[in-house]
Amino acid sequence: MNRAAQSLAKGSAGLALLSIEQAAAGQASWNTVHTHLAQAMHGGVSTGPGMGLFYGAPAAAYAVHTATLGPGRYERAIQALDDAVETTTRTRLTAAHARIDRGITPEFAEYDLLFGLTGIGAHLLRHQRDGRLLRDVLAYLVRLTDPLPNGLPGWWTHLSPSGERSPEYLGGHGNLGLAHGISGPLALLALATRHGVTVLGQPVAMRRIMAWLDAWRQDGPTGTWWPEAVTRSEEAARRTHQRGPLRPSWCYGTPGLARAQQLAALALADTRRQQLAEAAMLACLADPVQLARVTDDGLCHGTAGLYQSVWRIAQDSPGAAFARHLEALAARLPAPGVELVGLLEGTTGTALARSTVSTDMALSGWDSCLLLN
Repeated sequence: MNRAAQSLAKGSAGLALLSIEQAAAGQASWNTVHTHLAQAMHGGVSTGPGMGLFYGAPAAAYAVHTATLGPGRYERAIQALDDAVETTTRTRLTAAHARIDRGITPEFAEYDLLFGLTGIGAHLLRHQRDGRLLRDVLAYLVRLTDPLPNGLPGWWTHLSPSGERSPEYLGGHGNLGLAHGISGPLALLALATRHGVTVLGQPVAMRRIMAWLDAWRQDGPTGTWWPEAVTRSEEAARRTHQRGPLRPSWCYGTPGLARAQQLAALALADTRRQQLAEAAMLACLADPVQLARVTDDGLCHGTAGLYQSVWRIAQDSPGAAFARHLEALAARLPAPGVELVGLLEGTTGTALARSTVSTDMALSGWDSCLLLN
């Protein structure tokens, strides 16, 4: 088993997404896609506790399902991967509900986009929308929004933002980001609603999440922003110690938060919230101090992720307010590199954003793994 290759974030599974997008645009061969998929699945894929959308069976399944856009036939691989995802997801859902029954706090790996059930739900929504498993994941996320016995939000974790216990976060924290925080479940619930996939309590859960995000919304001189995380003492005081917006990243910053809230607004026909989310993004783009904090090119917290987030926001926004910002961001993307390694933090992701620039499309819908679409 090649552990590195089966990573969507760093390995061949991620390279396959780039090759699929390029092949769909007529810029690469579908044979290259097959090569990357074969490397990703060589020796089998992980179905253990560490699997998630960006590693193991769900990562491989996401890539292989996306490849069916082309001429390849992957029926046997898809069936095996789907069975593995179903089995492990059922196990994780059972454990998650048992944890909620005990009234204790979750870890990131239970619910977030990168490692948890939200990420698996993103794959299912994109590729197995009509299945029972997706609805069971959505039902879990609805339940995740129920308050804990101590009154804290149900997604409050006992860990620090690094995913470990820390003396600086003795009471844990509430994470607002799209990658690890509650904006990920919000985006998935909203996207599912827009596709007509709903379970009991879904609108209530979205509104509950948005009410918490509203409580932490900050209206500063450069516009609306949100803190990346909230500590126990901040929650008690109802005030953040963060002095202003940090870097505008997909993973933690305004781009991811604004897109998640725009999607929820569209799902709930909430025009005012849509306007607020889009105004927050425009204010961020107009602030040179915030833009100067973007110092790398990747999808996770660099220019590529900023571009892709803003492009998706613009697709659902009336008018052309984002057009000049997209042009400026496109100019910041670097020329192709020699090594195409790393979807989230490497040049693979940057190349995918450049593909969006060149075609004004994401033909394969690859950015569904970022919950942008």
